[in-house]
Amino acid sequence: MAQFRRTLSPSIHDRSIPNGDVFSVPASSPSHKFSSPLSYSSSAAPQASSVISSISVLPISVVMSSVRAFLIGVYPSKALRSSERSKTKLQVWKRPLLQFLLCFVLGFLIGFTPFSMENFSTNLASKPQGFAVELKSIPTNAEQDFSQVGNRGRTIETIKMERTKNLGLKVQQEKEAEVLGVRGEKMDSLVGLSPVKILDFVPRKLLIVVTPTYNRAFQAFYLNRLAHTLRLVPSPLLWIVVEMPAQTMETAELLRKTGVMYRHLVCEKNVTDIKDRGIHQRNTALVHIEQHHLDGIVYFADDDNVYTLELFEQLRKIRRFGTWPVGMLQHSKSKAILEGPVCNRSQVIGWHTNEKSKRLRRFHVDMSGFAFNSTVLWDPQRWHRLALEPIRQLDTVKEGFQETTFIQQVVEDESQMEGLPNDCSKIMVWHMHLEAPEITYPPQWRLEKNLDVVVPLRK
Repeated sequence: MAQFRRTLSPSIHDRSIPNGDVFSVPASSPSHKFSSPLSYSSSAAPQASSVISSISVLPISVVMSSVRAFLIGVYPSKALRSSERSKTKLQVWKRPLLQFLLCFVLGFLIGFTPFSMENFSTNLASKPQGFAVELKSIPTNAEQDFSQVGNRGRTIETIKMERTKNLGLKVQQEKEAEVLGVRGEKMDSLVGLSPVKILDFVPRKLLIVVTPTYNRAFQAFYLNRLAHTLRLVPSPLLWIVVEMPAQTMETAELLRKTGVMYRHLVCEKNVTDIKDRGIHQRNTALVHIEQHHLDGIVYFADDDNVYTLELFEQLRKIRRFGTWPVGMLQHSKSKAILEGPVCNRSQVIGWHTNEKSKRLRRFHVDMSGFAFNSTVLWDPQRWHRLALEPIRQLDTVKEGFQETTFIQQVVEDESQMEGLPNDCSKIMVWHMHLEAPEITYPPQWRLEKNLDVVVPLRK
């Protein structure tokens, strides 16, 4: 133990300083062992073994502290500079970072703060503006698009809004305030508010027009004429065209170009086994309406008839069943006859017909002389009707009696009918017999080559 103390005890060396002063290192200085490298080198050889043994005995904390003191003594300036630089950098970034955080918090709070409506209301009060609302329905069915034709009729209205004069608006608001009993200061708050706009919207019923057709000479002429008529009818309108026994490309292309909302159906009955193809085509449309629960007014419109636009306006007035007289041209083309109801206003009081062979019928009406509510087909409880069998046209009855047997399934008597128009005083449908079954015509009415010149031009 005495040897260990002797080895670690510092020895005092006197050194001469260039300016003449004498510098002495105290014994308690921890850096004395590294103060004189020459003395350490001179005594290193005899004391090497003792130093190594002493270091091995020292604790780790003492060794680490001595190494740290050595490094600080060798590089004192660099350590101080690095600490000063880190402090200055921290001070430089500290202020911008605090400013950024402050702005972020303020912006976050302002973003969730609701806007004040006081300035907005004062601006409205300083510049009052009114609007006059006028509704005009689009007259063309082709310009409408309805995703669900089974719903009640919907119209797309165009709204024209015109600015009114400030004086007139103020007078109108004062009158409204007097009616409401508002006086004094409350009137000032009402001046800035725009008037309430009341839209008089009346939904229209869906018209379901059923047209049976087949391939013949004047098919394109009839369908085009009827399509141009339906295109002028205010929407909503659905045109159900039924072909037999298969769809033709000519009819499909014609329907796509009409601009009318349509459904192209096919009646797959065998033509050789039926008497009247139109009956089965109409029944195909009735099945389609019943399965899809289309809600509207069903009207059988043959393609060879002529219709007025007033007819389709009257159809939307029907509640359950409506009827009207029809003008017909005899097959001999020599006489026109009238057939249909005789009315007292809208009440049916009798029937008129010129054909003696059809006087035994219960209801004297043409197939294009009546229409009915489609809910009769698929909602019998609404009309208090026993749904024993579906309502269909019958092919087993005598010719000319299909209309009356069908009507008997829809209504019980004339008390459930509505005569259209008032007093049934106007002909709105004409049934023209213009068929020419033996006529020859070019396919699709297209000329593959030029016609022969019969009358040449004079030179």
